[in-house]
Amino acid sequence: MAMKGTGIISGNGDEQRTLVVVFLRGGADGLTLVPPVGNREYYKVRPTLSVPEDELLKLGEANCGLNPAFSGLHQIYRDGGLTVVPAVGSNDDTRSHFYAQDLMEHGGQIAGGWLGRFLRYREGSPPSALSAIALGKAMPEVLRGAPAATVMESMDTFALGSGSGSTAVLQKELGALYGLEENILGPAARDTLEALERVEKLRREDLAPMNGAEYGDNAFSRGLRQTARLVRAKVGLEAVSLDLDGWDSHFAQETLITPLMTRLSDGLAAFHRDLGGLMENVTVVVMTEFGRRVAENSSFGTDHGRGGTMLVMGGSERGNVLGEMPELETGILVGPGDVPVVTDYREVLKPILIRHGAGQSMGDIFPEA
Repeated sequence: MAMKGTGIISGNGDEQRTLVVVFLRGGADGLTLVPPVGNREYYKVRPTLSVPEDELLKLGEANCGLNPAFSGLHQIYRDGGLTVVPAVGSNDDTRSHFYAQDLMEHGGQIAGGWLGRFLRYREGSPPSALSAIALGKAMPEVLRGAPAATVMESMDTFALGSGSGSTAVLQKELGALYGLEENILGPAARDTLEALERVEKLRREDLAPMNGAEYGDNAFSRGLRQTARLVRAKVGLEAVSLDLDGWDSHFAQETLITPLMTRLSDGLAAFHRDLGGLMENVTVVVMTEFGRRVAENSSFGTDHGRGGTMLVMGGSERGNVLGEMPELETGILVGPGDVPVVTDYREVLKPILIRHGAGQSMGDIFPEA
């Protein structure tokens, strides 16, 4: 029995929304990504790492601005599609990468990931084979507990066989096997085979990005390009997890993270341009486990801190700054000299998840918040 193609796999048609979570692993320095405006202490304790105020990309009247490497994101902010959240973080005070990442991805001291719980408890149709994708080699903690999640390095790895001919024959045979099944395995198998068929078509067509978007030749940009293609194909994609590693900047910070900031900004700007009007139904959240200490160290780097930065692009974002960059004088710093956490990261995520269909399940997604 041949399967007939539909507008979307187990989804909500043109109302399908996709949440893309980008994790900057290593503790990205929020005071370099989003430096303060008009704060003399910042320049005093960062004689080599501070960003000159006349080079900052201003965010209206806010007391913080974007790093000049974020020119692509700044244009999106000016067009009303980006929210910037300074001094954001969790209640972790260990300053340990592994503990802080787990706590933030789990949404508290609880089993499973907050994105996995969202997919389990959210309203709407049952999940499909491509409801959730982790672009990488391993399942991230944030997706643990999801009803269905696929790990792939690229669309080439999402297949039944190594050759297109053998794949087509196997899919046809499996389609006939499961076509008449009415038990729980039938719909799941048909969804998976439909997803394989869609992905195989995307691989064959390899369509160029839309609207003149140009992606860089790096793993992060390639992951965003594949995500955009899956969004356009309407495969029922609800959640994507994508990492950008390398932000642990104890030494030679400027040399280390300036290329990463450019890669982040250029990749997200290309993704935004590629999807165009579809960004109304796509939200990108950029987060990191913690920020860095206010003062630079003797190795021209910064050590583990507390308050960091989040960025939210797309969806119903309207170009604003959520919260405020705190003053950085010694009296208000926490621990050994860290930016205090002004905004809990879960408070940033909650309205986003509600917009994506969380309904009344927020207490299940973040039971400790």
